Amino acid sequence: MSSDTVRVLLIEDHAFTRDGLRAAINLEADMRVVAEARSGEEGLELLAAEGVVDVAVVDIGLPGIDGIQTAAEMARRYPAVRVVMLTAHNLREEVFAALASGAAAYCLKNADPELLLLAIRAAAAGSAYLDPQVAHHVLGGIRAPQTASPLTPRETEVLRLIADGQGNKEIALQLGVSVSTVKVHVQDLLVKLKAADRTQAAVQALRRGLL
Repeated sequence: MSSDTVRVLLIEDHAFTRDGLRAAINLEADMRVVAEARSGEEGLELLAAEGVVDVAVVDIGLPGIDGIQTAAEMARRYPAVRVVMLTAHNLREEVFAALASGAAAYCLKNADPELLLLAIRAAAAGSAYLDPQVAHHVLGGIRAPQTASPLTPRETEVLRLIADGQGNKEIALQLGVSVSTVKVHVQDLLVKLKAADRTQAAVQALRRGLL
């Protein structure tokens, strides 16, 4: 395999779809599937073990932690790995959540396979790609007035640090406040976002475009 070959990790829980993706990618001279996973957790473990992936093609509807959470965790742990989000749904909420999670590209499963290959190449080159069928969501989001956030600026700041994986002590140190103050902010976040815990709050915020 050439040093210029794009090394791809597939994270897809359906074997039939995974087989089709692998076949399409491996037919290309400039890219190769080097690892496969059936869940986000397994994909993250493979990255920790292998560390030789350029692009991860991630199904948004994974069991366990979904594609949005997986992409956000990859961005935090492995920023050099570019994520191409793959989905069967053309939903505005999912498009913005995927982009907010750090994904470089967003593709529909029912699109021409050539578009996925184009997305992989764009991501590997450091560019972005958006399926033409969902581009109107982004354009509409730019043109439409933003929905007011239920969070205060300080709560948004705390939530952003939570999404970055920081604990209460780290957040308190960075913001120059007490740990007790951070705990109050976290509790307020959970109530406002109707989240059961910190992770769920971060995911809710990503999905709603609050970060």
